[in-house]
Amino acid sequence: MANDEHIALLGEGSEAWNAWRKENFDILPDLSGVDLSGPYTHLYGMNLSGANLSGADLSGADLSGANLDGANLSGANLRRARLEYARLHDYRPDLRVNLRGADLRGADLRATNLSGANLGGADLRGAKIWDTTFGEANFEGNLDGANLSGADLRGADLRGADLRGAKIWDMTLGEANFSGANLSGVNLERAHLRHLSEANLSGANLSGADLSGAHLSGANLDGANLSEADLRRASLNEAKLRGTGLRFAQLVGTDFTGADLTGCRIYGVSAWNLNLEGTKQQSLVITSENEPEITVDNIEVAQFIYLMLHNEKIRDVIDTITSKAVLILGRFTRERKPVLEALREELRQRKYLPILFDFEKPRSRNTDETITLLARMARFVVADISDAKSVLQELRAIVPDLPSVPVQPIILARQEEPGMFDFYQNFRSFLNVHRYASQEQLIADLGAKVIRPAELKVLDLQGST
Repeated sequence: MANDEHIALLGEGSEAWNAWRKENFDILPDLSGVDLSGPYTHLYGMNLSGANLSGADLSGADLSGANLDGANLSGANLRRARLEYARLHDYRPDLRVNLRGADLRGADLRATNLSGANLGGADLRGAKIWDTTFGEANFEGNLDGANLSGADLRGADLRGADLRGAKIWDMTLGEANFSGANLSGVNLERAHLRHLSEANLSGANLSGADLSGAHLSGANLDGANLSEADLRRASLNEAKLRGTGLRFAQLVGTDFTGADLTGCRIYGVSAWNLNLEGTKQQSLVITSENEPEITVDNIEVAQFIYLMLHNEKIRDVIDTITSKAVLILGRFTRERKPVLEALREELRQRKYLPILFDFEKPRSRNTDETITLLARMARFVVADISDAKSVLQELRAIVPDLPSVPVQPIILARQEEPGMFDFYQNFRSFLNVHRYASQEQLIADLGAKVIRPAELKVLDLQGST
């Protein structure tokens, strides 16, 4: 509970108050829960370091230039309070200001230093925070609509912060931690993000964000949501984007040099003039969430393949395409998927372009049509018929209608060939079944027992046409 003597001294003005503080430096004022609200409450320049202002009502108060080092402002009402140029930072941990749960909506925090401050649960919506320093500050609060232009957030902990709609251009965010933050719709245009080698934006929601021209070199964006984000001319070299959602993102002139795009969802992206030198592009998902999952290993090839699947006017040219594409068919169960993944990786090592089609996913279009179009683009097809169910049915869309595309079936050695298998063996393009005892044996024999027969059959079928 607030000390009445301290409240009375405060009312005598800043000169008397500061003189008392100087003489009684060992006394920490208790102003908890006190009502100091209103535009006529002038506390500017006062020494309130170490004061207990928890739960105090300071809405509209003028605290500009005040010394609040180590003050306890947890749960305080600071709505529309003036705090510009206030001292809210000290390098000593015991003198770092506590603003946990404080209401700072509409507060003026311009040019203040909040480094190391505890802002967990604080509400900074609509606050004026440009040119403010937040180094190593802890955020778990609501920054919805806050103006952070020019703010220095180097080393700030923004985990779980809500930054929807915040204006944060021309900021410095080196080594900031945005893990799990919601930055949907945020404007980061021309943001200075070049020093993010230690920054963590993993899982952050940046959907619809304006990141045009942003420097995100080395940023960790694993699992982040960048759908519909504007990344035109952005620098993402050496960035981590594993499993990142890039649906409908604008990727014009974007620099992905040395970046890791493994497993990104890239349906609907606009990708032009990209820098992809040294970029990891494995398992890019090119289909939408309600379609069978199709993955490729090159973002530019991805656009081409999806165009082939959805543009009837140019489908006739597919038959003339010569490529290194290999279509892999199989069951994506827990037991079978590792084999297919290992097969894909080995084909990559041999400079092929593997395309996986997952039949376990729900369908939203004619599957026979899709599989036929993918097969038309393939040099040959590898079909794992182990535990075969839908795979045999899908082969009916390939083998009879595409006699120029070799199909190499493989099966676990301990399994019997399906009963309807005789149907396919009557076609020249259908090769003898290769049996393998284990994943390791399949990879070891892949060149001689799978790839070589398929390539010889390609030459055989081309020679007979």
